[in-house]
Amino acid sequence: MFEFDVVGGTAARKIISESRSEIVSVVRDAYLAHHRGDSINPNSYFLRFPGKPSARIIALPAYLGGDTDVAGIKWIGSFPENIQNNIPRASAVLLLNDYTTGYPFACLEASQISAARTAASAVLGAARLLGRTEAEKIAVVGSGIIARNIVEFFAAESWSVGEFALHDQVPDYARSLATHIRESLGHTASVSDSLSDALKGADVVVLATTAGEPYITDPDSFAPGQVVLNVSLRDVSADSRAVLVQRPGRRRPLPDQPETSPHLAELKSGNRDFRVRRPGPGPRWRSHHGNRPSPHLLAVRPRRARPRRRRLRAPPRRRDRPGHFRRGTSSAKTQRWG
Repeated sequence: MFEFDVVGGTAARKIISESRSEIVSVVRDAYLAHHRGDSINPNSYFLRFPGKPSARIIALPAYLGGDTDVAGIKWIGSFPENIQNNIPRASAVLLLNDYTTGYPFACLEASQISAARTAASAVLGAARLLGRTEAEKIAVVGSGIIARNIVEFFAAESWSVGEFALHDQVPDYARSLATHIRESLGHTASVSDSLSDALKGADVVVLATTAGEPYITDPDSFAPGQVVLNVSLRDVSADSRAVLVQRPGRRRPLPDQPETSPHLAELKSGNRDFRVRRPGPGPRWRSHHGNRPSPHLLAVRPRRARPRRRRLRAPPRRRDRPGHFRRGTSSAKTQRWG
């Protein structure tokens, strides 16, 4: 009755490699549509395995209106142990449904689509938060598929980068990515033996690891004004003096995933006051959450010490008896207190 298309990994890879700048624009438009309320973004659902605590498969349904008008679901697995057998950590498929009939019309290999969307979001966020598309130094922690995609999107967006400083627990991975950056992208790249060396002096820090728990615990790890894109979500300890800046258009309260950096910060502080708005024209980076965290769009910036301002409030009006205000107190008109 209806046509059904299957898009394999080879075709997806070719399309992505030829259209990275267009992908950034598409991702930006999707965020703006979400900001306008022209999307539905339900909770994601996690399938976990008692015998494999580090592995998970996630179902992520969504609907995007506007000119797109398509519903779908991404089914993405993350099995970190695959890397030991030279198999990619993530695998995914994307099923798309027609909005009018509900019928599925396409199935796409989505691990590369997901990585491209993650990278496009990170580069879009970096430009938004930094306010420019140039950096003397970009530190990249982690040297896997996501990190590779992110540096490729930096290059596709014509960023002027003095140096990419790479750090990975497996130095060979970092050296391989550095070679790719130098030979394929034409940028300068170096491998840092320590995390602190990689972070020092960086304008932008990209955290793209498979860490299961925070490893950045020093409160002074980040410098004031540094933009840190916490792509992998679990890298930053609650002890770090940081401000979390969310993606634009978030509207509803979010039950944070356990053990993520924002969740740990909330547990430590007892509130979500560490989340701030991003000033500036256009859609704001809102302090409100959606109902699903997006690691690739979570940015962490160092908190600067600011004096706490105390706001005075008018004292409550009291009455001697019903219908009469006590002499010397404020009248029915409100007073303005500085």
